[in-house]
Amino acid sequence: MLKQKTLKDSFSLSGKGLHTGLELTVTFNPAPDNHGYKIQRVDMEGQPIIDAVADNVVETTRGTVLAKGDARVSTIEHGMAALYALGIDNCLIQVNGPEFPILDGSAQYYVQEIDRVGIEEQNAVKDFYIIKSKIEFRDEATGSSIIVLPDENFSLNVLVSYDSTIIPNQFATLEDMSKFPTEIAASRTFVFVREIEPLLSAGL
Repeated sequence: MLKQKTLKDSFSLSGKGLHTGLELTVTFNPAPDNHGYKIQRVDMEGQPIIDAVADNVVETTRGTVLAKGDARVSTIEHGMAALYALGIDNCLIQVNGPEFPILDGSAQYYVQEIDRVGIEEQNAVKDFYIIKSKIEFRDEATGSSIIVLPDENFSLNVLVSYDSTIIPNQFATLEDMSKFPTEIAASRTFVFVREIEPLLSAGL
């Protein structure tokens, strides 16, 4: 049976927030068995903690936003992807502002730091969500969709199509999560110039 894993030690990354422009520091800490991913706003009174689960996602426009009560934290997706891809189940993440620093717009610095501090196996057995039948979610407003199919191993097939003469239709496949550090982690977020004014108008 596969066992749960956590970090061997803590690490911190600092930089500007993409949407706030604030100087931010995020710290990833080891956590006990069955802790999961939790994000703590250390800059807020009482230092509230938000469970990093789908039920707490309140916004997904240009970043994933989690909220619980008055506490919110955004632009978490690169850090979360690195934790998941490297097989870490339990982590307490502390941040001193409303979003993670954007760094270079990729997950590579998170991956490098996780590799540096190391990963530790724990006592509890890893929990799995098993897909038994096709699941499909479609966003009619954007035309995007996600289709989840049963398989023996986790893999991803992704197609993106933008209304752009600069970026043609693109297709990518990740057959093995162990290849995330070399094939996916350095992929960077981007924005079209035509989107800047609408984003600013939306407070992003």
